[in-house]
Amino acid sequence: MLDKSPAPPAPNDLAAFWMPFTANRAFKAAPRLIAGAKGMHYFSTDGRKIIDGAAGMWCCNAGHGRAEIASAIGKQAEALDFAPPFQFGIPQAFELANRIAALAPNGLDHVFFCNSGSEAADTALKVALAYHQINGQGSRIRLIGRERGYHGVGFGGTSVGGIVSNRKMFGTLLTGVDHLQSTYDREKQAFSKGEPDYGAHFADELERLVSLHGANTIAAVIVEPMAGSTGVLPAPKGYLKRLREITERHGILLIFDEVITGFGRLGYAFAAERYGVLPDMITFAKGITNGAAPMGGVLVRDTIHDAFMSGPPNAVELFHGYTYSAHPLACAAGLATLDIYRDEKLFERARALEPTFADAVMSLRSEPNVVDIRTVGITAGIDLAPNGNGPGDRGFAALRSGFHDHDVMMRIAGDTLALTPPLIASDDQIGEIIDKVARVIRAVA
Repeated sequence: MLDKSPAPPAPNDLAAFWMPFTANRAFKAAPRLIAGAKGMHYFSTDGRKIIDGAAGMWCCNAGHGRAEIASAIGKQAEALDFAPPFQFGIPQAFELANRIAALAPNGLDHVFFCNSGSEAADTALKVALAYHQINGQGSRIRLIGRERGYHGVGFGGTSVGGIVSNRKMFGTLLTGVDHLQSTYDREKQAFSKGEPDYGAHFADELERLVSLHGANTIAAVIVEPMAGSTGVLPAPKGYLKRLREITERHGILLIFDEVITGFGRLGYAFAAERYGVLPDMITFAKGITNGAAPMGGVLVRDTIHDAFMSGPPNAVELFHGYTYSAHPLACAAGLATLDIYRDEKLFERARALEPTFADAVMSLRSEPNVVDIRTVGITAGIDLAPNGNGPGDRGFAALRSGFHDHDVMMRIAGDTLALTPPLIASDDQIGEIIDKVARVIRAVA
């Protein structure tokens, strides 16, 4: 008889885990394994101290290993590990929603919780479609994203997203989706600090799409105030205000995807405040728990929320949600994180640090193969020229060299190096990151 009992796995065998957004074969040939983190640093499994130039993945804005957050999660796990979010609630969820709404621009007073930026984007798109349905404008079913935009990996977010590699393997995705052009023009915007002067007119592309499809068919436009995952593309001066004017004129909802820009990355609780624009919805995730627990959500304007509250009081208003919406441990992490942001004034700190950070990153413009640098808030994108092995190879080499040889962690998008350190970074630590990145750039020249 054939023995079907499996052999015990080898310790730390790498084969079983199919890693996300990762070159699995290359990783497993030379793993970048992390064992711990504290403050501004990760610690590798071989004992090296690696400075974090990426805030984990745009999320650890208050640095790593915050005892306040860990303690809050532990206490919550002992008191209440899980409660169903459908038809039941926990006090912490309502407290956290109130505190998030208090940080948001006036009018964005309602929060729908989920578990990630991807779920937040899909939630916002569904709310937009449902809102027009209950408002008697069911013909508004078209969704507009933007080239080079990133809105997660759900079918909705992938459809409105505009990063080719994220889309090309998954067929037609959602129908009725179109895209604005990217706001980036290297010839006219290269080496910009903050919002580039050139490019507000890119918002006028929406008028062309309105003429093409008809305003009465368009439900919503979703954009990132700063397109992060594609390589840090700040919105041009005046672009977001012009987009707001056009959407309001045509009755189209405007969604800001602030999964990356929320909670201090651009010096404010939300980038909408930085730009003086009131969108109809804001998606958030990442920084809300400092990366310590999965959580995302959507801030929704009163007018949209209230439109759903017109039916029978015992009827479900929106047939949407997740088993782990407003999970007790995530709520505890979120409340502790907001305490840190407030008590340490990290949003204000980021605003004050922005000029120093921008100057430091711009010092890399003379390094070999640097063709552009963009900075906004505590975020920077450094474009390297492709090498002879094709697009993306030099960026990947930089990622490996940074971790293995120079003890610095960064993000990459093709041949773009993205620097997004925790908001607690000191001037000296910023200098250390820039020095190490310069060595990496030279190493892959």
